[in-house]
Amino acid sequence: MDRFDAMQAFARVVEAGSFTKAAQTLHMSKTTVTQLVQQLEARLRVKLLNRTTRQVKVTADGAVYYERVVRLLADLEDADTSLSSAAASPKGRLRVDVPSPLARLLLMPALPAFHARYPEIQLHMGVSDRVVDLIGDNVDGVLRGGEVTDPSLVVRHVGDLQMGVYAAPSYLERAGWPQHPKELEDTHHRTVGFMGPRSGKVAPISMRLEDEHIEVQGTYVVAVDDGNAYLAAGVAGMGVLWLPHYMAEAHAVRGELVPLFAGWHADPMPMYVAFPPNRHVSAKLRAFIDWVVALMAQHAPVVAPLNRTAQCISTCRMVAASSDATNLAT
Repeated sequence: MDRFDAMQAFARVVEAGSFTKAAQTLHMSKTTVTQLVQQLEARLRVKLLNRTTRQVKVTADGAVYYERVVRLLADLEDADTSLSSAAASPKGRLRVDVPSPLARLLLMPALPAFHARYPEIQLHMGVSDRVVDLIGDNVDGVLRGGEVTDPSLVVRHVGDLQMGVYAAPSYLERAGWPQHPKELEDTHHRTVGFMGPRSGKVAPISMRLEDEHIEVQGTYVVAVDDGNAYLAAGVAGMGVLWLPHYMAEAHAVRGELVPLFAGWHADPMPMYVAFPPNRHVSAKLRAFIDWVVALMAQHAPVVAPLNRTAQCISTCRMVAASSDATNLAT
């Protein structure tokens, strides 16, 4: 038994949920795939899969083994790629996690161009606003907004989302048009709360007018932890929103949202790509990061690199001595 072939066959069966489909993607016969998995189970003396005439399900032991196998196969693939001419044409599976609104409005529309340039990269893209355990979830990298406070991660600042304050016409008709941000703390005004993924707390709105800097907490009747739901609540008239311009633009054009507080500027939201310092920066991860950097340069260019860098150094572990980290940071 070739252990590499057996592990690859097992992983593909788990992902496809079928020996037949796994065999097709591996360009093997169903009999060969079945034999490889059986030989692997015999060697390990553990049942990895439960088979019926209708479906294949991974066992508890099989699920644990699968996560280790996937990581091992990815590391082997990266090692081969980094030492061959294939480095010029990245390939293989890449697991990333990105915010849901950014995926829907910016990344997905641009994805055909990424695929055309890197046709052999298979993206497994988690789309959420949750906090991801990069090691535990076996994720190669994440794209996130806000300052990165995990000191165990290597980060690259890739852009700054310009923010604004908006409300639906239905809300303004009901509550009145506020002239100053502090009016949002009046009893008759409401905001839509956005809960931090770690703390569950609702962050205040931070705004500036020349030398004046204020933070407004506001009062909310609904708070959510997903960007798309946050936007939908605001469009429905549930309260005032603090939004990146790219999320609000189409709704403002259609008259579904109205910008508030002319002359005031909301603090921009920094965007970062992060990955574990002990994770090899493969050619495919580097390609993804370069693509994200180019997109952010179009839609959310960095506005204050020196200030952001100082903030990042104070909160993040920058592994500048590593060639991978150095290349990503330039």
